[in-house]
Amino acid sequence: MIKPEPIEKVIDLGDGRSITIETGKLAKQADGAVMVKCGGTYLLAAVTAAPDAKPDTDFMPLTVEYKEKFASSGRFPGGFTRREGRASDYEILVARLVDRALRPLFPDDFHAEVFVNITLFSYDNEVMPDSLAGLAASAALAVSDIPFHGPISEVRVGRIDGQFKINPSPAELERADLDIMVGATYENIGMVEGEMKEVSEADMLEALKFAHAEIKKHCKAQMELTEAVGKAEKRVYCHEVNDEELRAKIKEQCYPKAYEVARMGCASKAKRAEMFDAIKAEFVAANYPEETTAPEDIPTSLINRYYHDVEKEAVRRCMLDEQVRLDGRKMDQIRPIWCEVGYLPGPHGSAIFTRGETQSLSTVTLGTKLDEKLVDEATFRGNERFLLHYNFPPFSTNDPKAPRGVGRREIGHGNLAMRALKNMIPEDIPYTVRVVSDILESNGSSSMATVCAGTLALMDAGVQIKKPVSGIAMGLITDNQSDKYCVLSDILGDEDHLGDMDFKVTGTRDGITATQMDIKIDGLSYEILEKALDQARRGRMHILDLIEETIPAPRPDYKPHAPRIVTITIPKDMIGAVIGPGGKIIQDIQSTTGTTINIEENDDKGFVSIAASDKPSIDAALERINQIVAIPEVGKIYRGKVKSIVAFGAFIEILPGKDGLLHVSEIDHKRVENVTDVLKEGDMVEVILKEIDPKTGKLRLSRKDLLPKPEGHSDRPHRDGNRRRREE
Repeated sequence: MIKPEPIEKVIDLGDGRSITIETGKLAKQADGAVMVKCGGTYLLAAVTAAPDAKPDTDFMPLTVEYKEKFASSGRFPGGFTRREGRASDYEILVARLVDRALRPLFPDDFHAEVFVNITLFSYDNEVMPDSLAGLAASAALAVSDIPFHGPISEVRVGRIDGQFKINPSPAELERADLDIMVGATYENIGMVEGEMKEVSEADMLEALKFAHAEIKKHCKAQMELTEAVGKAEKRVYCHEVNDEELRAKIKEQCYPKAYEVARMGCASKAKRAEMFDAIKAEFVAANYPEETTAPEDIPTSLINRYYHDVEKEAVRRCMLDEQVRLDGRKMDQIRPIWCEVGYLPGPHGSAIFTRGETQSLSTVTLGTKLDEKLVDEATFRGNERFLLHYNFPPFSTNDPKAPRGVGRREIGHGNLAMRALKNMIPEDIPYTVRVVSDILESNGSSSMATVCAGTLALMDAGVQIKKPVSGIAMGLITDNQSDKYCVLSDILGDEDHLGDMDFKVTGTRDGITATQMDIKIDGLSYEILEKALDQARRGRMHILDLIEETIPAPRPDYKPHAPRIVTITIPKDMIGAVIGPGGKIIQDIQSTTGTTINIEENDDKGFVSIAASDKPSIDAALERINQIVAIPEVGKIYRGKVKSIVAFGAFIEILPGKDGLLHVSEIDHKRVENVTDVLKEGDMVEVILKEIDPKTGKLRLSRKDLLPKPEGHSDRPHRDGNRRRREE
């Protein structure tokens, strides 16, 4: 069999790095497949599409999967089976990034199931694979016959030492103050997500422009690849059967009514839904009477689709023409907000944040190093000390169904809130911190409510965050026939669904900390983005005012039932003494004092963290450890235990593992003939350290120097002094 000759396109990144797209060699039975290579990182993307749509499907059934093989890093997976299992949170987040960039670009009437599978087969620790996943997926579509209004690409932009860089290495990202992923076509930006260390709106816009200039090169290479493989012509399909007469009738009879509901300014989501649904029900009742029409003769799916379009148009026109939003607010007005901290007595911190019909109840739990999240992935191994988990139960939207575990949406929303807050957690905090946001009501931007509730809960817990953070979701309504547009602050769920942009921005008073943007239209100008960012900044400031009214600063101390953690530094060579043989000493300290102790080493030091629920327990453990690591000091008084008695004196343990000789001549001012006349093994006795032999390190103790001298007593050398020195 002849080895196939692949077709390749090379993208020059301009600094000695390049990306190669290869097709025609691997996975040739898929509708489209490419291998994308950059350095030693290789990603295979394969796409398949069903030949036709399932009946009554009126949406885009797209599935994106991203998987990392442990062999890509020359490693075995963990677990008993030693094979890759369910997708990790990181893999889900990468898949979501690709999905969000691709989904809006499939034709509106294309409803066949499409599967995009991206697999990391080789990993170079200088090239992060997530920045190549979007390019790989789009290139696979480009060499297929699947209809797609692409190509797109995704790149990471980092700002390192004040300079933007495309797809920086992990080491470079550690120094970055801006880290965003940008997805775009040749003409327009469609997706943004990332975190920042309080950067300005202007800097963020510059980063987007920098990313788009690079993405254009990626798109051009894919266009050339499409031509080279002969896939410029896409498959013919027919996934919708329309009834234009019915469409016109629904618009004629329902549009005026829907417009009136849209302009009423009803603040209740449930009431609005009831009124909109009544319009559709009236249409069905008027045109398909029960007495003359069988249920199967009613074109329910077409009515639902056409009425949805009518409702969408009515709501959008009302905003564009009359500047009236669904709930009656002005375009830049934030819904009413109320906050409360300390609502729950059990957690170490808690808060309620309610904005309109969106509500988060958030809690904070403080733990020790043992509570850190252990991450073992193909491209990363390590620990995470700040965790944020987001839960979205069905009852939050009055959805009558059982919760079925954590979904991709919950992982994505939680990750955005985590990135918004993580850089405000102090670096020297000794705790592992977990924030949990439970969404109890939802009508727009529950992830931003999570950021606000998380800030409040952290402050209630006494975590000395650097600055409070708030978040807001922005929307956009545009008119294809004119230059009209509306930028909406604090969007409702309906405005998100019917609008052209969902733009979430979080930040402090001094800059942006995280962002997520999905644009559903072509041709969004930087002018509109600039206005949206400025309007978002003003909204964030308003929310920060309300947060600081509720709790002006973090509580000065942790809650009484929160664990207390004290960290001390010890010499590196004393770590073994604290741990003891087989961990015997440290286990004894923990069991007798009721503490949890963790020891780490760094350079020439050891760091000992002691955690307990009360101060006396920590003090007891500290005393034990300090005794172990203490260096004996000449002139210091010690209370020690008599370990053994010999003819010429007694050996006293003044510190754990450190014995000194109390010579018979140093027991008392008067002559002591037998040591056992004064001391017994196990006695506790106060002594002073008189001398440390510079050569041997032996300790010489005295008891008599702490006793009052008898009247008329004068010190003179002991007649057995020479013998004493020989015995010592």
